[in-house]
Amino acid sequence: MRNEDANPGAAPTLEQARKQIERYGLDADPQAVLVAVRLMATGARLVRASEVHFSRSGLSTGRYRLLVDLEDSGGEKSPSQLAKSLDVSRATVTGLVSGLEREGLVARRASAEDGRGAVVVLTARGARQLRDMAADHFARLESLVDGLTADERGLFLDLLERITRRIGALTAE
Repeated sequence: MRNEDANPGAAPTLEQARKQIERYGLDADPQAVLVAVRLMATGARLVRASEVHFSRSGLSTGRYRLLVDLEDSGGEKSPSQLAKSLDVSRATVTGLVSGLEREGLVARRASAEDGRGAVVVLTARGARQLRDMAADHFARLESLVDGLTADERGLFLDLLERITRRIGALTAE
């Protein structure tokens, strides 16, 4: 297993960003580029760390998110609603649900609304799994940001929201 603790030597520097921009003859703000590059690198490390974290409970990040989404929605949702709220494809939801269903953490049943469609239901075992892991999970989440003051966390949330609204800059044609 890899050590996911801070490794400042691996992070690009402002000077490296300046040199790259100069090398390519671009007119770009090195600090803006560095912030974006470090955010992407941190995101990738956080994804890997999250998978290690959730694997302790026999889950993946996606499976955990689906269980929590069901719990937060009163215990049931259609696959299309899950795909929308999790921002994944229907095929991804199908795969997640199949695995969770095999383990008895969710069940599928006919929709009471139209009888044709199906809904995914959080089982008692699934709810128990979330409860059993809650104390450790939330303690680890707090530990992740305990180097920040309450004011810094508030500012960080604001900054994350503003950056999240601009993610389309990476995917736009």
